Amino acid sequence: MRKSLVTGGAGFIGSHLTEALLARGDCVTVVDDISTGALENLAAVIDHPQLTLIQGTVEDAELVKQVVAGQDHVYHLAAAVGVALIAKQPIETIQRNIQPTQLILAELRKRHEQGEKVRIFLASTSEVYGKNPKPTWCEEDDLVLGATTRPRWSYGASKAIDEFLALAYWRQYQLPVVVGRFFNVVGPRQSGSYGMVLPRFVEAALAGNSLVVHDDGQQIRCFAHVEDVLRAVLALMESEAATGQVVNIGSDEPISILGLAELVVAMSGNEVAIDFQSYTDAYDEDFEDIRRRVPDLTRLRSLIDDPITYDLEAIVRDVIAARRQES
Repeated sequence: MRKSLVTGGAGFIGSHLTEALLARGDCVTVVDDISTGALENLAAVIDHPQLTLIQGTVEDAELVKQVVAGQDHVYHLAAAVGVALIAKQPIETIQRNIQPTQLILAELRKRHEQGEKVRIFLASTSEVYGKNPKPTWCEEDDLVLGATTRPRWSYGASKAIDEFLALAYWRQYQLPVVVGRFFNVVGPRQSGSYGMVLPRFVEAALAGNSLVVHDDGQQIRCFAHVEDVLRAVLALMESEAATGQVVNIGSDEPISILGLAELVVAMSGNEVAIDFQSYTDAYDEDFEDIRRRVPDLTRLRSLIDDPITYDLEAIVRDVIAARRQES
């Protein structure tokens, strides 16, 4: 029986990953400090005999040593979440992203050098590309981060450090790592509390409230269903060719944020208004955004079968249905 560790396993993506690992027969250990995740996310599997849930932080070196021992696969998803949280807590963002990654990699290196087989997936983000002006982003593109006086870029910078660390452990010690850069992962159980746009729109529309679009709404994004994303993650972890690689993971179907708002309104069946709010009012006067964020998925599709099965309408329909069921 394969043993898998999921850090941040009570979060949105982590809880879906935990369910998928249990469904395929893994013995799963989840570590989460419940700072942005929720135990309710694991309600469907909380009593599963092959699940061990530990409420703690992977900033704790001793805990990391304990939970990494004996694992075959490690999925490191624990991190600061959401633009709103990053804008308000830049210090915690940097610390919570870098230190745990370093601790986990160091422990895995020890096991690897003792001849134990272990593999790690590091969840990264499209934020590392920063303000790169290219219409689509591939993994070898330059990272174009904004000024250090703009706190928003601390997230992308800290996750880039995570990537550098993981790849350094692969180059120096041959520790098998896979780095996945997520692009706007969405689906049931995602919270809008930290600025996530789709759950925010769906919650407002179903409540009969206006949808708030930041700036002019012409920002371009691509949204991928969490099930498709995790299909990619699990396949990459089985692919020897993916070892030591950075891989974009997401959809490449672009839509403007205003277009997304209009789609949610239409599919909700409620006639609600769309309002506009400046970034200054939404976050602060130092906030900068990215106008276009579209991944090049050539590398992903060369390593595994195309994991994308949900188009945008199917995604919105699923999120609306899940929200109605919760209500």
